[in-house]
Amino acid sequence: MAVGIFDSGLGGLTVLDAVSKRLPDVPFVYFGDNAHAPYGVRDADDVYGLTTQAVERMWDAGCDLVILACNTASAAALRRMQESWVPQDKRVLGVLVPLIEALTERSWGDNSPPREVEIKHTALFATPATVASRAFQRELAFRAIGVDVEAQACGGVVDAIEDGDMILAEALVRSHVDALKRKMPDPQAAILGCTHYPIMHDTFQAALGEDVKVYSQANLVAESLADYLGRHPKMVGTGTENLFLTTGNVQKVSDRATQFLRRQITFEAA
Repeated sequence: MAVGIFDSGLGGLTVLDAVSKRLPDVPFVYFGDNAHAPYGVRDADDVYGLTTQAVERMWDAGCDLVILACNTASAAALRRMQESWVPQDKRVLGVLVPLIEALTERSWGDNSPPREVEIKHTALFATPATVASRAFQRELAFRAIGVDVEAQACGGVVDAIEDGDMILAEALVRSHVDALKRKMPDPQAAILGCTHYPIMHDTFQAALGEDVKVYSQANLVAESLADYLGRHPKMVGTGTENLFLTTGNVQKVSDRATQFLRRQITFEAA
């Protein structure tokens, strides 16, 4: 009974950590496509091809349900995968839905017309590919009206985090927040639209100010997954062990993951 967690690199470990704590009895297969990270600078067809390859590998490992913990993959590839590629006995879900639910305070199954919500001015920090897809704005528009979304493409942040250069990552975050504030001086809320960014949560919060509500994905995804499995228990696959797979350098990725989660993590070649 395993569930797959996919990310282009190490950022999805923030989601894995949260879902593992929320669902301690469920084994998880984590796939990091480190050899091809970051996805945020790739085009949609490239992201689609890499993501489908990874998902197939997790299906082979006994995961009938796979969570795309990569915002770029969720934004650029998920809809196409669900419409024309995922077989009926499998499920692939993304990480945008829990964010939209939290921001609009309505469940995904609520198909009533869009309505006004409390938050009117929202900052979206994401990779260039996620920003270009406009997936967040599209999904939000189905459920809310009157929300001004200002998106900021945060080039370089993922690379700095993956390289372990937190000084550079902090400087880049502050620079991107400054750029966003020049376009939207007083955001009420900020979406951290990349699963790497929760690692920089405190830096985003400090740069934005205490009055800005910062939405981070890990805990939202964990609660959403627990609810989904409660309603669809048959989607827990046949896998029985935690497994960490990577397309990158096994030792290097294991060392960085161990630093991320502050516990020993050992990756295998995908």
